Amino acid sequence: MVKIDKIQYTKEQYKILKAAAKADKLVVSKIEKVESIPMIESNTAFVLGNGTSRVSISPEHLKNLGKVYGCNALYRSFSPDFLVAVDTKMIVEINKTGYQRKNTVWTNPNKIFARMEGFNFFQPSKGWSSGPTALWLASQHSYSTIYILGFDYQGTDDGKHFNNIYADTENYKKSKDTATYYGNWLRQTASVINENKNIQYIRVIAPDNFIPQELNKISNMQHITIDTFKKMYSLS
Repeated sequence: MVKIDKIQYTKEQYKILKAAAKADKLVVSKIEKVESIPMIESNTAFVLGNGTSRVSISPEHLKNLGKVYGCNALYRSFSPDFLVAVDTKMIVEINKTGYQRKNTVWTNPNKIFARMEGFNFFQPSKGWSSGPTALWLASQHSYSTIYILGFDYQGTDDGKHFNNIYADTENYKKSKDTATYYGNWLRQTASVINENKNIQYIRVIAPDNFIPQELNKISNMQHITIDTFKKMYSLS
């Protein structure tokens, strides 16, 4: 179990991180149940966070298998079926490229965006982070199965550093910056999954097999490793 530096966190954050660390011991029963995972079909969606665990999987391949929902800077190299960005700096960046004029982009309403054309606005505003918001949007579209990739939660280097494919690029933190606190993302994700019991959610996890305790308890959610996912669908 990774030792958590108590000094870096508030009392509430430290409590959540300790609980998450304990969950590492419980993950074995939730991983590699390949026989129970449904095969990809037309009623399937993929929601991509930008955690580094998904770097070996091409979004282009996923688009051939189902609808793809992505977040923030994903648009720089790939056009998902639905892009979600709620950070003001990212929306300004996207607007400069004009990407939203030819592609579907969802965001929260903001006075700064009032004169920007082509965006779709959540009404009312979700007030959530981009990843969980993308998961919520996909869940509104009545898929039977939703795969979740790049929702790593834990930082790189034993949880110490910022975990994002786009680290060290414009509008993102540095790769050596302290890992972002994931408590809000986790609660928002769990909320979506618990509210949609008719959907089977399958989270594709990083090699460290990290599964937060809150997700380990949800009946309509399973976890498989990146390697298993790639073998199942010939993505290696």
